[in-house]
Order: sequence, then structure tokens, then C-alpha cells
Amino acid sequence: MAELRVSHLIDEADEMLDNKFHIGSYCLFMNTDDIQDVLSKIRAILPEEIKTAEMILKRRDDIYLEAQSRADRIISEAQNTAASLLSESELIRAVREKAGKIQKQVKDSCEEMKNKAAEEADMIRRNAYQEALKTKDGAQAYAEQVLNDLSRDIEQIQRIVKNGQYYLSQQKNGGKDVQAKETVRPKVEVAE
Repeated sequence: MAELRVSHLIDEADEMLDNKFHIGSYCLFMNTDDIQDVLSKIRAILPEEIKTAEMILKRRDDIYLEAQSRADRIISEAQNTAASLLSESELIRAVREKAGKIQKQVKDSCEEMKNKAAEEADMIRRNAYQEALKTKDGAQAYAEQVLNDLSRDIEQIQRIVKNGQYYLSQQKNGGKDVQAKETVRPKVEVAE
């Protein structure tokens, strides 16, 4: 169930990245390969954590079944022993008493193992959920940083375009060798 929630969130993030982002009248496009690569890695890691939790739950069930089988064998053996010693009533009473104690010990042991396995599974589920939240927060922070960088680059490009327009306007009107008010080169970033 946790895997379905995490997959749903990742799919939702993918869908958001596939859509265009609009800021005012500008339509921004972005290369989503890096973000999708990160999301693919998340998909590869989270199922392993969930598989580990499922293995622990299965192990808990196997231990419980094995303990129950062992208890049944012990009880059966005790009953067989008691039946063979039917002529000695004191011995029969002692065997029944011992079988009851063993049965109680086995049931207590099984219950303790079951509780411990349930606690371990809950802890793994909580840890997987926390990791999923951290990953989601990290992906959102990364997306926000990419958008901020893109916004800054667009502002720089707008300044360059306005300077070019101003320069061409001055050239056209005055024919003089006029330099633009401000020369700003766009920052080119290499994806890591």
C-alpha cells in the first residue's frame, strides 16, 4: 500500500514535469531529463525497502507457523507418550502438566516473536515513509531551484534584448556609434 502511494506521488510529479509551466504571459519550457532520472532512481530504491518490509512480515509469519507446528508436534508427542503410559496415572498427570507448560511456553514464545516482527515491520514502514517524504521534499526543492535559475536567465536575456533594441534604435535614429546602456551576457549552466 505504501508502494502505491509513493508510485502515485512520483507519477504525479512526472505528469507535472510533462506539462508546461506558465509565468505571466511567458510559457517556459525546461529539460526534464535530470528530474526524471532522479525520479527513476527513486522508483528503483523504494521498492527494495518495501520488499524488505514484506520479507520481514513473511519471516514473521513463517516463524509463527513453524512455532505452531513445533508446538503441535510437541503436544502430539506428549499425548502419544501419555497414552503409552496410561497404566501409571501419576506419570500421566505429570506428562499432561508438562505438555501444558510446554504448550504455554510455545504460545508465549510465538506471541513474543509475532509482536517483535510486527514492531520491526512497523519501524521499516515508518522509515520508508520518512525516506519517501525526504525524497519528495528534495525533488520539490530541486524543481524550485531550477525554476529560479531559469527565471534569472530569462531576465538576463530580456535585458540583452532590450539593450540590443536600444542600440539598433540609436543606430537607426542617429547613425552614431552608440554602445548599449548595459551589456549582460546570459549565464550558461552545464547540467551536473
